[in-house]
Amino acid sequence: MPEDELSRSSHSNPGKSLINGIKTNPASNSPKSSFSVPMGPPVYVDLAYIPNHCSGKNTDPEFFRRVRASYYVVSGNDAANGEPSRAVLDALLEGKSQWGDNLQVTLIPTHDTEVTREWYQQTHEKQQDLNIMVLASSSTVVMQDESFPACKIEF
Repeated sequence: MPEDELSRSSHSNPGKSLINGIKTNPASNSPKSSFSVPMGPPVYVDLAYIPNHCSGKNTDPEFFRRVRASYYVVSGNDAANGEPSRAVLDALLEGKSQWGDNLQVTLIPTHDTEVTREWYQQTHEKQQDLNIMVLASSSTVVMQDESFPACKIEF
């Protein structure tokens, strides 16, 4: 933003600032209020990457209530850091239960982890009720002496 537009916007909005494009009140003492997302309609997308390797640090049921995807990618593979987080996988179930419609959702884990296996087994019935399918990889890709599971999805 050019400097003259920046100064004009700060003068026309005294006491307000923007964090990640959201107007905030710097006088507020609540740290969460500076990052709160205003209420609004849900966003529908084909594919969504669950933020921060499916860490519970910044993904909660509200993410899944607001970001409604046909496919969610779970990339966590670091149990020591809680990635993927069981709480985030449970948040998917909670958020999806609030949608009001039964759209098909496919969860794509990029790694086979103990957390995702346990979650899948323990919540399988609820997944079926909510029309959530967990995609298992049956293919392996080898690139530059490294191999990893892969999934192909088409839109």
